[in-house]
Amino acid sequence: MLELLEKTAKHNGLVTAFALVGLVMLVSMWLSKRLTFGRVHGSAIAILIGLGLAYWGGIQTHGTKGVADVSLFAGVGLMGGAMLRDFAIVATAFEVKVTEARKAGMVGVVALLLGTLLPFIVGACVAWSFGYRDAVSITTIGAGAVTYIVGPVTGAAIGASSDVMALSIATGLVKAIMVMVGTPMAARFLHLHTPRSAMVFGGLAGTVSGVSAGLAATDRRLVPYGALVATFHTGLGCLLGPSLLFFATRALVA
Repeated sequence: MLELLEKTAKHNGLVTAFALVGLVMLVSMWLSKRLTFGRVHGSAIAILIGLGLAYWGGIQTHGTKGVADVSLFAGVGLMGGAMLRDFAIVATAFEVKVTEARKAGMVGVVALLLGTLLPFIVGACVAWSFGYRDAVSITTIGAGAVTYIVGPVTGAAIGASSDVMALSIATGLVKAIMVMVGTPMAARFLHLHTPRSAMVFGGLAGTVSGVSAGLAATDRRLVPYGALVATFHTGLGCLLGPSLLFFATRALVA
């Protein structure tokens, strides 16, 4: 019976990957509810579990793709690949209504621009402090600080190495986890109790996953408003990263 299940799982890798992610989310939500009483959202715990599984997969197989190197979970590589990633981006973008976005007003636009530029500057400075001196690497890591999707998209467009793109993804993940965990703690200080404040926060934080999970742990009614503005970060970052931000960085470090 076990051999039959293993064979079925290997031949249906993508289905197995979805089942694995579903199981991780189930455990994460349970841990969030029982151990943190909802203060740390399940999404943040799920990312930590995912990183742990990736580390375990690398140790077990001495590979480079984390848990996807384990033959039983090879479908995770497809599920987490560029195809479904881009599909998820497009699906998220289709949920945005322009008429609703206008409610954020000029404050939302300014917050969106600041939330794109300031993380990039911080990420670029961190890259410089760790010894990176070429414009391609600095731009890629800086773009990763915007979101963990903008980093690899920018890196692929300007010819960054796989190692640098991996660092950009890690940078974005750290930011997302910080936003997830820190939002409920800082909600009172940030006055996150109105839709307008959630929109401004979404623009400044700039990570859809972090903002959505953080606001869900704070006040579920604010999630659509924060995610509405944060959604634009991926598109804006992917536009500015390989173009204006790259040219500006190259002009500074050349």
